[in-house]
Amino acid sequence: MSENIVKIRVRLGVNEAEIEAPISAVKEAINLIPELVQHLPKGITTQPLQTKPEIITEIPSKEEILTEAKPKILPEIKVEKDDSLPDVITKFFKDEWGRSPRKLSDVRDVLESYGLIYPKQSVAVALLRLAKEGKLRRFKDEGGEFVYTSSTSLAISSLSSNSENVNSDKDDSMMDKGGVLE
Repeated sequence: MSENIVKIRVRLGVNEAEIEAPISAVKEAINLIPELVQHLPKGITTQPLQTKPEIITEIPSKEEILTEAKPKILPEIKVEKDDSLPDVITKFFKDEWGRSPRKLSDVRDVLESYGLIYPKQSVAVALLRLAKEGKLRRFKDEGGEFVYTSSTSLAISSLSSNSENVNSDKDDSMMDKGGVLE
């Protein structure tokens, strides 16, 4: 098992220095603090030097970092062997997940969660082409970044495919000659 790592942060005015060391080397790290302070730029100090080192936190494990970075809700799709990148993205946006605005980074995170690693540029081009084809809507959020959501045609096609069995049971007398519900 790897040894826990401790961070020690020292602030002197507006300047700050941080030392990371394994717990077994904490004493050596503390002895480095005076030398570290000497290398900080001289300037106006508004706060006195803290004589007791402040232990901020332990660094989380790689697994903890990776699980926090993953999106909480994933689209529930089945990726086929011969699905292209646009096919997979279209499936994402047909799901409930695609009904709220999603950034390029969100799409890439979901692709990675399915084990599909694509360059950022490839995903961006696929999203842009799907938007131009009318399968996705593309607009800027408050921060000026492009976001994507399912288009109404995509949402309707996914609803109709989900409800085909329900519609087949409907009485044909409810339909007029043009196939429209009365």
